[in-house]
Amino acid sequence: MPQVQHEDVRRWRSRFPPEMDRDYPMLIDGAQVVGDDGSGFAMVDPYEDTAWGRAYRGTAMHVDRAVAAARRALEEGEWARATPADRSRLLRALADLVDRNATELTFAQIHENGKLIGEMSAGVAGLAMHARYVADLVDSRHDVPVDTGMPKLSATLTHGPVGVVAAVTPWNSPLTLLAWKLLPALGAGCTVVVKPSEVTPTSTLLLAQLCLEAGYPPGVVNVVTGFGTPTAQHLVEHPGVDKIAFTGSTRTGQTVMQAAAGGLKRLTLELGGKSPQIVLKDCDLDRTVHGVMSGVFAATGQTCLAGSRVIVEDAIYDDFVARLGAAASALTMGDPLDPGVDVGPLANRRQLATVLEYIEVGRAEGAVVAAGGRRAAGTPELERGYFVEPTVFADVNPCTRISREEIFGPVVTVSRCASEAEAVAMANDTEFGLAAGVWTEDAQAAARVTERVRAGTVWVNTYRVVHYAVPFGGVGMSGLGRELGADALAAYSEVKSVWTDHGNPQTFGRGQGT
Repeated sequence: MPQVQHEDVRRWRSRFPPEMDRDYPMLIDGAQVVGDDGSGFAMVDPYEDTAWGRAYRGTAMHVDRAVAAARRALEEGEWARATPADRSRLLRALADLVDRNATELTFAQIHENGKLIGEMSAGVAGLAMHARYVADLVDSRHDVPVDTGMPKLSATLTHGPVGVVAAVTPWNSPLTLLAWKLLPALGAGCTVVVKPSEVTPTSTLLLAQLCLEAGYPPGVVNVVTGFGTPTAQHLVEHPGVDKIAFTGSTRTGQTVMQAAAGGLKRLTLELGGKSPQIVLKDCDLDRTVHGVMSGVFAATGQTCLAGSRVIVEDAIYDDFVARLGAAASALTMGDPLDPGVDVGPLANRRQLATVLEYIEVGRAEGAVVAAGGRRAAGTPELERGYFVEPTVFADVNPCTRISREEIFGPVVTVSRCASEAEAVAMANDTEFGLAAGVWTEDAQAAARVTERVRAGTVWVNTYRVVHYAVPFGGVGMSGLGRELGADALAAYSEVKSVWTDHGNPQTFGRGQGT
């Protein structure tokens, strides 16, 4: 697995390499496309609070061109004729290019959203492995004969692409969450129009260029940059789109679902969460405190699956809060390019304001601040960047806003419960159902909790582990469908049933149709 080298870090820590500060055109039908004069917008490094690079505000016209290009590539030309072997080969070629360009892809994301180098480097390496995994799935996919028991009549299931896919991606893990959509879509033979977050468009454009370099024909992968309105809105409402794959907030996901209804577009929605971590009295406390912290603070809390709602049994509650508060206060904040840093900045100024507002809400609701609770200070770097201290709220009423709403920052709430049964009831008292964790040394208790908690993913004595071979997604207001895993291709495929008569005379009327 390629790793980011120390000399790479030294080069990129010169903020900013000259080649980074440039215009980043959109990619439509294999060509770079600029927006109208004056339509550019800058990226902002959240550690430096410094603008760099410019992307373009895509219009409805750009979306129309991209969807038309995707439709042509789907129905005409080289991609329309591509075999599964061709698609597998291109995925492996893309994986090789991702490996060779890992440094640029890693640091582009860090300058966009401020995430830690360890996480972003591992994410890029994982993207390449994910591409090879999907290539293996494509290689192993075959037409499936069905035994109907009908003499001289056979049925076979074949798989074709669902069509043109609109992939709308967020800013917190831009390339990883794009890969969850892009790779199975390409493996199934679809074409894609991507609308990345306006916070993180440049890394997506870099990956799209690698798709061209890998050999994907023009129009197969298109990127239109811009904002939710009008760019993303026009894309998800476009009649030429067959499927929407969206990751983002629940509120926006509801809007996307309404937009899809008119055309009965296929949908995959990976939405918000307020994921519980249940801490039972027989847990290993040291291990649990470390795991709970990594489940929310490692990504500065900016992840949909953050285990930001901790439910602790009475017998160990006070000890747990004291340990968690001390451990959170000891975390190191700073430069996300420094491998020794534990917590980086928030991704943008708007998110900084949102998190600080929630901290004040928590205070007003009567929660006790056991650690943090302020915008970071003490050094010029922390005061310049978008830093919030890792914050622990104790004695949190489960009915309050900070316990029920997704904060998307380094803030964790801790609530008290009397028993395992009450812990499960509190965990399920939410509109979300994305993920959950349970910390216990009792295997039977772990089995009971994992069975009863409503969530798409449950971790036992660990947290925030994902893998390209394991499905991920939520229930309730956390979304629809699953990404990753061996069934990922199904979300981007249409199954066709093919019946063949091998010589039956007078078969009319003999079938068992509806």
